[in-house]
Amino acid sequence: MTERFKKSGLIGEVSAEFLGTMILILFGCGVVAQVVAGGALTTPPGGLGNHDSIAWAWGIGVTMGVYVAARLSGAHLNPAVTLALATFKGFPWRKVAPYVVAQTIGAFVAALIVRWNYTEALAKADPGHTIKTQGVFSTLPANGNPNLPVHEWGAFRDQIIGTAILLLVILAVTDLLNTPPGANLGPFIIGLLVVGIGMAWGTLAGYAINPARDFGPRLASFLTGYGGAWRDQYGNFYFWVPIIGPLIGGVLGAGAYKLFVGRFLPTAEPEPAGRIPVPKD
Repeated sequence: MTERFKKSGLIGEVSAEFLGTMILILFGCGVVAQVVAGGALTTPPGGLGNHDSIAWAWGIGVTMGVYVAARLSGAHLNPAVTLALATFKGFPWRKVAPYVVAQTIGAFVAALIVRWNYTEALAKADPGHTIKTQGVFSTLPANGNPNLPVHEWGAFRDQIIGTAILLLVILAVTDLLNTPPGANLGPFIIGLLVVGIGMAWGTLAGYAINPARDFGPRLASFLTGYGGAWRDQYGNFYFWVPIIGPLIGGVLGAGAYKLFVGRFLPTAEPEPAGRIPVPKD
């Protein structure tokens, strides 16, 4: 088995990151397109889903993406995860940039597929491709609602906190010295974690908690007609918030786990058979 992973090499790992992230975004942006664009065309409006359906589909997307990629790459699917693992778990720094590029391209391609598939619905619901449906692809402060006074720095704070929660729990769930879920249920638990974050932390900034998830689809929407994709509903440059915030939050959350739990765990726990390996060289 070890020889198999050595043969896959970095190309296999980034290929898995690309495809796993693509699956994640196909579910995530797809459900938002259904709720925002499709729901606007129903009578009464909004009949094709709600916030809960969005949260569940994003969680399912994470679960499926992890199952797709985990054997080869460890299924980071998120630059914030990659950075945190490099900082605290010995993931090679030389692999950080290739992983991040693969994740971003996977998100970009998936968003183009969603954009193509929902062409007619988006054009009917929002002919000018404005802020009204921009949230299908990328996040906005207060989910684009101008009546909720959340701006860049409030959203930035929210992204740090949300991603810190994400990485703290991911490290706990995947730590073999702690009590990781058995029977290969780790991806399912991580998916539930994303559902929970979406339900508890989704109002102020749309819980991007993943720079690739936001930047890749944002770029795809900009290239396909959304000229204001880089700005929020107030006209301010916003694209940096769901990039920088999650990167900071991920390191803080992973660091908190290591500080308060990880360093106190025993170091001689036998490794269970069938675990998902994370390539280190």
